[in-house]
Amino acid sequence: MNSDGSPERGTDEEKSILEIEIPQGTSRSGNPLLLDSRKPCRGPRRTVKAWLLKLKTCLGSVCGIEWYGYAALGILTAILSFLMDLSVAKLLKAHQWLFLNLEGNVLLQFLCWSLYPACLCAFASTFSHNICPYSTGSGIPEVRTMIAGSEMPHYLSLTHLFTKFLGLICTLAAGTTVFLGKVGPFVHLSTMVGAYLDNLCSFIQGGKKEQGATGMLAVAAGVGVASCFGAPVSGVLFSVEVMCSHFALRHYCPCFFSATCGALTFHLLSMWSRDGETLQALFKTNFPTALPFHPLEILLFVLLGLLCGAVSCCYLFCHRWILKFTKTNTVVLKMLTTEKGLYSGLVVFCLASLTFPHSAGQYMASKYTMKDLLTSLLDSRQWSSHNASVQLDPSLEWHSSGTSIFLSLTFFLLMKMWMLILACTLPQPAGYFMPVFIYGAALGRLLGEGVVFVSSNGTIFGHQWTSVNPGGYALAGAAAFSGAVTHTLSPALLAVELTGQFSHAVPILLSTLVANALAQSGDRPSFYDALSISKKLPHLPSLKKACPRLPSTPIGQVLGVRSVQLQKAAGPAEVQCAVSTSTEAQIPVVDSHGMQTNYLLLLLLLLLLLLLLCISVQKLEVNLDEVCTIHPTSTLLSPHNTVEEAYGLLNVAGAQTLFVTDGGRYIGHITWPEVKSVGVLEPLGNTGTESHRQLDAV
Repeated sequence: MNSDGSPERGTDEEKSILEIEIPQGTSRSGNPLLLDSRKPCRGPRRTVKAWLLKLKTCLGSVCGIEWYGYAALGILTAILSFLMDLSVAKLLKAHQWLFLNLEGNVLLQFLCWSLYPACLCAFASTFSHNICPYSTGSGIPEVRTMIAGSEMPHYLSLTHLFTKFLGLICTLAAGTTVFLGKVGPFVHLSTMVGAYLDNLCSFIQGGKKEQGATGMLAVAAGVGVASCFGAPVSGVLFSVEVMCSHFALRHYCPCFFSATCGALTFHLLSMWSRDGETLQALFKTNFPTALPFHPLEILLFVLLGLLCGAVSCCYLFCHRWILKFTKTNTVVLKMLTTEKGLYSGLVVFCLASLTFPHSAGQYMASKYTMKDLLTSLLDSRQWSSHNASVQLDPSLEWHSSGTSIFLSLTFFLLMKMWMLILACTLPQPAGYFMPVFIYGAALGRLLGEGVVFVSSNGTIFGHQWTSVNPGGYALAGAAAFSGAVTHTLSPALLAVELTGQFSHAVPILLSTLVANALAQSGDRPSFYDALSISKKLPHLPSLKKACPRLPSTPIGQVLGVRSVQLQKAAGPAEVQCAVSTSTEAQIPVVDSHGMQTNYLLLLLLLLLLLLLLCISVQKLEVNLDEVCTIHPTSTLLSPHNTVEEAYGLLNVAGAQTLFVTDGGRYIGHITWPEVKSVGVLEPLGNTGTESHRQLDAV
């Protein structure tokens, strides 16, 4: 402060807070807030702003403001996850209470069982469609497209966040009837929170946010998974594998820091709500630690990986078929366009009718919630054991029908396969990771119970197997199948973090690797890649699955004809000629000989302003390099470079435009939209047409 009490002129931060419009002739030493009679509490407002300025200075001296944003991102996302789980638990409990109180009247119980989830899903679809049509589905394909550099502001709006949050609660409250989860939409919700915090940090710092800065979005993707399960390490790995085609190392520490804050907050809130004594794994297991598995069981875990990989190929094929069917069938397409609520209500009513506990639902443990299903499948006890000393819980739903456990698990796998594929067509916020995780657990449990049945005499291949743990097979199957469906390895680490069973880390990873090797053979697109292709999102790693020749396409075949260019020493006459003949928004500037160095792209508007300036000052002999500061560009491409190389360079370097030169001669330039869009294949003639045909086929 100066001696007269006015703020120093060099402190821009204080000016931005303390300065307002002051009438001429008014002394700055007075309180400017008192001059504005329209604002109430003028004195307290100025005091609060001054204290906020001091707080900002103190916090900024400890570390960067963005680190507080990372911590706030993890905490806020975990609070959202906790509130969502709490709301869903209340709704599921209300449904169960109503169903039990109607005991004795089968018709009323059937109506309660089927209409409750049908109405919730119909409301979720109608509400999402009317408030924010972009809120349906998973959201992961759109998020990773934004992380790759595409601008999709309507997917990060506050309205979208509210709509997706409420719609996802209704979807989860439908229970195992629709068999959908929350991971995908919650990653999208975390990304929305991250986008707002990113804008807030940029506002506090007083700087301008960099164009294409997606660091907070990449961090938010990992936080979303960490806040769902309290698993920070697998959340970061998920962000690296699924969300980012090129993960920058500068995001590594922020991603772990924010995910740890989110996971810790989630565990603390869960412990507080359940009156627990300490932090613990989300899914409790009691696997034996003395001998977790026999050495020869490694071969069975490899067999489980092959089985999960084969079933995942069948599942992904059916999923791609249903996506194509919903876009080609006239009746379904019309209902998904105009009657989304009716479509969701009818589909969920059909699914609920099949899972009614007094009919086919008794063979699928339909009374269990998603968490109860996974907990029961991870049980280390041997359900099919002939040992009389093994006491099973009489309330175990898998035995409630009195049928064989093998029949119940097989019927569950057959029914849930097509029911989950049908549920994927519902136009409402829904996640698809947890269902396939549970499905893989059931697949592994079936194999584990088979091993228990075969080893009931205690001898296999001359070795004594007395303590086979079918829960270990279920855990490995969950990681292997979900990893094969998503083409990732992060489910292996997620399975370990969810249960705390590090004793099975090696067989889990082995099964996941084998399943991935089989699922990724033949360039088959993953679940999220199929969604990106179906929605025609500009995500090159997904398009590689549909158009294998796209990444190896030379840039020279992609470039259009760009004959208009300016020399560095061009005069107003040449500028006017270029402006009048160019059909693009930017014109390249090259060296005077056009054979040495490329410089930059000048906006057409800037060139028009240059012409107006020359006319206004009546100086028609000025050159372009005398008015504009022109520097040579350092990043160049050859026409023989591929589309994949250009995509990677644009993504990693954060550039928006790359010059393409042949022997120092400018032949064109390529931009982000040209690389990311499917339309980049148009100049390729037959190759582009064939690639588009492949896209439509997928």
